[in-house]
Parts: sequence; structure tokens; C-alpha cells
Amino acid sequence: MSALILDGKALAQQTEAALLQRVEALKEKSGGKTPILATILVGDDPASATYVKMKGNACRRVGMDSLAVEMPSSTTTDELLAKIDELNSNPDVHGILLQHPVPEQIDERACFDAIALEKDVDGVTCLGFGRMAMGEDAYGCATPQGIMRLLEAYDIAIEGKHAVVVGRSPILGKPMAMMLLQKNATVTICHSRTQDLPALIKQADIIVGAVGKPEFIKAEWIKDGAVVVDAGYHPGGVGDIELGPLAERAAALTPVPGGVGPMTINTLIMQSVESGEKSLA
Repeated sequence: MSALILDGKALAQQTEAALLQRVEALKEKSGGKTPILATILVGDDPASATYVKMKGNACRRVGMDSLAVEMPSSTTTDELLAKIDELNSNPDVHGILLQHPVPEQIDERACFDAIALEKDVDGVTCLGFGRMAMGEDAYGCATPQGIMRLLEAYDIAIEGKHAVVVGRSPILGKPMAMMLLQKNATVTICHSRTQDLPALIKQADIIVGAVGKPEFIKAEWIKDGAVVVDAGYHPGGVGDIELGPLAERAAALTPVPGGVGPMTINTLIMQSVESGEKSLA
């Protein structure tokens, strides 16, 4: 069998067309106002600058405005907190994105958690995570929420399945596990200290690679007919999972690139539009 390709790029493009219509409708209702996403870039990391630029471009494609805030690499925690507070208080800003990582002298978690819940469109605050995990209203962390949207779009069955998440980061592995649990999967979270990792992965009906190491998860560890979600991206165009041999063995898989990545930015933009709709409608 050939694996069903979970095409995040195509789904993101379809969603953008719908979001453009929603933004146009909102502009008519609100006298020309659009949702605004504020992006904060601290320092001069070239990869981070590229990601922020991509997010600004995605805003423009759906008719939204973005506010680019650039701060020097010498920025202190207090200075960044003051900027976030200023954006929290700005009624024209509907979403706030603090680009990760920030320079090492900054308390990143304190700064993430300073973002107001209603503007936490990237789903990075402890309050947002807690509310999401409890099934309360909150914006989901963008990458795992994007993965859930991709699985839903392709009618991938989740309820009752055994999902194995490899990785436990606060913005990917942990929220991914909680979202799958909310959809009635049985979830195992694995990490760098997990014993006999291949045996656990072999049990997975749904495997999510979020470990941050190129092709760390080997194809031979994954059973035939599994749904394979690769949330990694590394130089050379490879992810966290050895995907090549799975093209004829998996039930479905996310390509790298073109799978999870486009859905991350798309989810951020979608949640920014939702925030704007709540504020401006």
C-alpha cells in the first residue's frame, strides 16, 4: 500500500482562502479594522528572523496586518516584559507572538506567561496550556494544534488508538499529548530517558516525532499501517523520523517539508483571526 500523504501545505492554502474571506467580512463590520498580530523578535538570530518574516507574509496573504517589534540582543527580561505589557494594553493588537528562542539572559518562561490569555494565539502560556489540558477555552499551541487540524482534515481516526509522542517540550510534546488525550486516544509520552524506546514505538497506531534530532526515529521501529506524524525539520530536508521506507508501509504520513510546518504558521494566523473576530465583531 502507498501511504496517504497528509499535505499540510495544501490544507494551509485552502484555509488561507477561507481566512481571507473572514478578514474581509470583519473589515466590513468594524469600519475597516483588521486583526493585528504583533511579532516580537529579540536579537539577530537569522533563523528566527526568517520565521518572523514568514509569519508576517502569512498575515498579509489573508488581509491581516502585522506589527513587527524588533529588540536588541542586549534586551533584559524587564525590558521585554514592559514591551509585552504595552502590547497587552494596546486594543489594536489581537495576538502576540514572542519568537523562540530569546537570548539567554532573558527569562523566557516569565515573558511567555506575561502574554494576556486572550492574545496568546501561539498557545505558549502556562495558563493557556492548563486551560487547554482541562478542556477549557484557550488557543492551542500552534504546532500540535496544526497537527490535530491536519489529522481531522484527513479523517484520521484518533479515538481508542494508541498514540506515542516522542518528545516532551512545553510547546510541542506535552500539549500534543494532551490534545490527543482530549480526542480519546491512549497516549504514551517518550523522551531521552525512555527505556526500550523501539518497543514502545512499535505499539503506536499514531506516532508523533517531536524529539528534535534528525531521523532519530527509525522506520523499522514503526509498525505497518501506523499513522506517522513528523514534527521535525532539519538541514537537508529531513525530519525526526526516517520517512523513506515508510512510504509503502504507513497508513498515512506527513511529508518533510510540506506536512506539519505549513500548519504551524497557518494555525497561528487562524487563531489570530479568531482573536480579532472576538474583539472587533
